[in-house]
Amino acid sequence: MNNFSNAFRAEVVRMARKELKPELQSLRKAITSHRSEIAALKREVKAMSSQLKAAQRQFKSADEPQAKAAIDEAAPQKPKHREFKAQTLLEKRAALGITQKEMAQLLGASSLSVYKWESGQVHPRAAQLERIVEVLKMGKRKALALLNPQQ
Repeated sequence: MNNFSNAFRAEVVRMARKELKPELQSLRKAITSHRSEIAALKREVKAMSSQLKAAQRQFKSADEPQAKAAIDEAAPQKPKHREFKAQTLLEKRAALGITQKEMAQLLGASSLSVYKWESGQVHPRAAQLERIVEVLKMGKRKALALLNPQQ
């Protein structure tokens, strides 16, 4: 009986493969053509992106002096970018004799933000930089007065 079931199973598998073979061949041909089309499209995209970059470089180099002049005339002067140094903030906090939590109150930020700024893990945003500059200019009396308004 075991021999018969093995022979029957083998025959069913053979017939199934025979039936599926034409369909699989057409699918393989379709896959091959799709792959070649994809490769051609990738080459085309790469060529177009390099053309775009070249055109942007030409445009940028040709119009750079005119564009800078137009921007300088049209745009109002922005405040200069302020450079942030974590060590400066740390030294100022030590000079004021306050904790990170109190420094955070002065800056209107969280104590975690002050910790990350002082450790150099994070760079403060522009709005925070303005507040930091104000606090760096502040004296000890004024800082303590802002922290303790009752006294």
